[in-house]
Amino acid sequence: MDHSTLANPSHRRSSLFLFAIIALAFALYRVAVIARLGLDPYVDEAYYWGWAQALDWGYYSKPPVIAALIAWSGAVFGDNLLAIKAPSLILYTGTAFLVREIGRELFDDRVGFWCGVAFLTLPLTATLSLFASTDAPLLFFWAAGMLLMWRALNDGALPYWVGIGLVAGLGLMSKYVMLAFGGSAFLALFIRRGGPKGNKVLGPAIAIFLALAIFAPNLVWNWEHGFPTFRHTAEITRLGTRTWSPDEFIEFVGAQWLLLGPLLAVCLGWALVRWRDDWADLRFRFLFVFVVPLLVVVGLQALTGRANGNWAAPALVGATVLTVAFLARRGSRRLAVAAIALNIVASSVLYHWPDVVRLAGKELNGRIDPYKRARGWHEFAEAVRPRLEAHPDAVLVADERELLAQLVYSLRPSRYARWQPDPHVMDHYGLTVPLTTASGDPVLFVSERADVKAVIARFEAADKLGDVDIAVYPNFHRRASVWLLRGFKGY
Repeated sequence: MDHSTLANPSHRRSSLFLFAIIALAFALYRVAVIARLGLDPYVDEAYYWGWAQALDWGYYSKPPVIAALIAWSGAVFGDNLLAIKAPSLILYTGTAFLVREIGRELFDDRVGFWCGVAFLTLPLTATLSLFASTDAPLLFFWAAGMLLMWRALNDGALPYWVGIGLVAGLGLMSKYVMLAFGGSAFLALFIRRGGPKGNKVLGPAIAIFLALAIFAPNLVWNWEHGFPTFRHTAEITRLGTRTWSPDEFIEFVGAQWLLLGPLLAVCLGWALVRWRDDWADLRFRFLFVFVVPLLVVVGLQALTGRANGNWAAPALVGATVLTVAFLARRGSRRLAVAAIALNIVASSVLYHWPDVVRLAGKELNGRIDPYKRARGWHEFAEAVRPRLEAHPDAVLVADERELLAQLVYSLRPSRYARWQPDPHVMDHYGLTVPLTTASGDPVLFVSERADVKAVIARFEAADKLGDVDIAVYPNFHRRASVWLLRGFKGY
């Protein structure tokens, strides 16, 4: 990897064509991996599918874009698991093209090409491309916002600021972490000597107005429902119970190391340690403000409370470009290629883990299968189906989010509800379809709990229809009891 610029238009077209071929190959390979693994939906995928059947401006734990994407994908690709996953496959591929373009505009076509390839092969991309999640649209809009922000700083044309407002608003409607984009964009206004070109007030004002206008329906939805998404966010970040948590911080740092890739993460650390060497370059200053602040904020959150590894995922968009450009400036082509190759190998091992275990002469089991949470649900639901078909007028009820999501996805009951004795709502089912005395009768109750006496006591009559026991592996079962309950007396 060198500093030569591929200025020749034919070279640029051939570079783009080559990258498009690579991106398509990775996307098709991941489709094949999904088919090969033979998984059922993960809990969030079944949960989000349910949201997509009743589109709204908000949901208990997330804004609405993920539901809208799944609804669109289902309309285009049909009612199947791949359609649920398709938005992630498409958006991560699209984000790779945006990352390539960021690298190309900031540096040159060669750097841009390798930035795109690096992002395509990140463990973050390799893993999350297989599953429906809110990170897919978030990273896409974050990358688009970075590209438009760079153009706005150096051109000042109002259409760029309009674009920033649009993608920022859509990013907020994907995941609230997009708020951090606003902070980084604000810092970016001051990294260019003399500030951004063009009108220094009107452009940012337009962007802010558009972002808030797009986000407003979700705010209204939250206000109408008692701000459940905001309360949920406060709970999972432990805003009310701050404690010193060095173990959480170490786990967060380790997660970033894994998501970026072992060697690429070390190279990023090298770039951050040597930041003074590159700070004089506007391009590196721009990348720093879209990487460091979010990593620091989420790192502090982990140190004083709790933070999932993917909460800082948008920082890895800029981190990919920063790391590749840093290595290019120092002529470390082999190191960059080695980092990308290592990520490809690691991802391939994860994709083909069941085959790797078999080649090692071992049997896959519940202790060593990283995909076990998405196995056995179809068989489990099919074991419940005869009970539901025998009582078609029953309300399907479960006392746990994952169980209800999987049953609703597989069985498509006409009526369902969540057992919600606690006034503190914990999921979208508890918010929208809690079991009440007006829900209907009888109730087909399914529970994985060993003791359901507290539930049975709230009904006038109870008949046990049997137990379900699905052996996914000898040491990993899905078990539940199924009851027909009548005369709900309330909680």
